[in-house]
Amino acid sequence: MPMKNRMSDYERIAEAISFIAGRVNSQPTLQEVAVHLHLSPFHFQRLFCRWAGVTPKRFLQALTVERAKQLLSESKPLLEVADSLGLSSGSRLYDHFVHLEAVTPGEYKTGGAGLIIQYAVHDTPFGEAFIAITPRGICNLSFLEGTKIDGHLADLYKKWPHAVFHANHQSTLEVIKAMFATGRKSDRQISLHVSGTNFQINVWKALLQIPPARVASYSQVAAAIGHPDSARAVGQAVGANPVALLIPCHRVIQQSGRLGGYHWGETRKQAIHAWESARNELPG
Repeated sequence: MPMKNRMSDYERIAEAISFIAGRVNSQPTLQEVAVHLHLSPFHFQRLFCRWAGVTPKRFLQALTVERAKQLLSESKPLLEVADSLGLSSGSRLYDHFVHLEAVTPGEYKTGGAGLIIQYAVHDTPFGEAFIAITPRGICNLSFLEGTKIDGHLADLYKKWPHAVFHANHQSTLEVIKAMFATGRKSDRQISLHVSGTNFQINVWKALLQIPPARVASYSQVAAAIGHPDSARAVGQAVGANPVALLIPCHRVIQQSGRLGGYHWGETRKQAIHAWESARNELPG
């Protein structure tokens, strides 16, 4: 299915989620949501199935606070996972193999001298995303959220003033295909090349231990990295995540079951949770 169709789907899905979230107590029917989107119930159901792979009813079950509380109560402590896998090692994200590598102090000091950064904008099931890669991995993945590519490039120029930048759509296309494949899951390793403090890097590695369609609280992440009293600092590190989705900061929620904030908008966070939950229940 062409990604362009999916982007259009996401805009409608986001509007539907906002409509439902504002009426969570009344649980609007399929017909009510369809009318709000100026679609027939048949076309609305088909839209949901095309985008999420399941019916609207199954999809919407993943949006409730009760569901989030249940996931929190069932979550295997991240500390157990971290002990078994080792936070200092490459981490496996359950859909993909993801290796997270931190920028060296020398690379940071030289401002990226000799570094080639390629970038592009791709359509995804959650809207347009800006992606930038170095020879060692993805250094940025950000949703445009109505912004232009210039702002994202300016941020990279500031971080890597001496790097060479090239627009290259094809070089990042394979990553997008691996992330959003609807068929057999890829065993292709995805590398991340990110810059952050030691604390931030440890938080991001901990996030890689959270499986799709599961969640963890900020305090659970803090405990996993050996700083049980640093939930607030963990929240700041989560917000500074430079690689959306692949470092799954969207899987960190409040202890109450509320989703909490998200750099790319709460509606998108709700959409990602529901989408992952739906895909996790599919066979294969």
